[in-house]
Amino acid sequence: MIRDERVVAVIPARGGSTTVPRKNLRDLGGKPLVAWPIDVARETEYVDRTLVTTDDAEIASTAREFGAEVVDRPPELATDDALVIDALRHLVETLREEGEDAAYLVMLEPTSPLRAVEDVEACLDLLVDETQTHDSVASFTEAELSPHRYWDIDDGVPTPYHEDADPWLPRQQQPTAYELTGAVYAFEIDALPDDGTSLLFDEPGAVLMPRERSVDIDTELDLTFAEVLVEEGIHERKKDPDAGVTPGHD
Repeated sequence: MIRDERVVAVIPARGGSTTVPRKNLRDLGGKPLVAWPIDVARETEYVDRTLVTTDDAEIASTAREFGAEVVDRPPELATDDALVIDALRHLVETLREEGEDAAYLVMLEPTSPLRAVEDVEACLDLLVDETQTHDSVASFTEAELSPHRYWDIDDGVPTPYHEDADPWLPRQQQPTAYELTGAVYAFEIDALPDDGTSLLFDEPGAVLMPRERSVDIDTELDLTFAEVLVEEGIHERKKDPDAGVTPGHD
């Protein structure tokens, strides 16, 4: 619990995957990807329940093996085109029907396996911070490439993607940008909108994570990179001094 309110962790894990077949069951460091967020959720003191929402019987069995509850996801919410926020809406409806009165939901995607308990706690701490007005929080990391270094190519002709950008400036002189890690999303359940696609609502907040914990597995190359980080223990280095800092705030 946090501030005397219950917290539910949800792990969305559908069976299909185009670029990495059966991705959520692929091995990383001796356990399937879906087990990584389950373990972190169960180690986080704030979390009262850990649920996996899935359409896949093997994922469901694996989730239960690692200590999570399972919510069956309708097939229409598990296609390549389905939105994860629709799966959250279905989950919240299911929870309310069974009498769950949790105030907060924290979503941990299996494709960002290297998050730490401190990342989850930082997002929830910011969400409930009485000096803030956030109803949703997500984890971010500094982007590898400044948006001023992106290019557009039309009929073989390259032009800077941003009209006023100077891609030739040194990296240190380029504007800093941030990207979503996909590792942690935290919400006030009652703030979840009835429609729309965004996982960040009217009053969003951001928590920074170090890049070594921010790997997002979309391809086989991403999985190989994550394996190296795990083998070398790089993702377990000491807490980054900027972790938990909201961009633009001291």
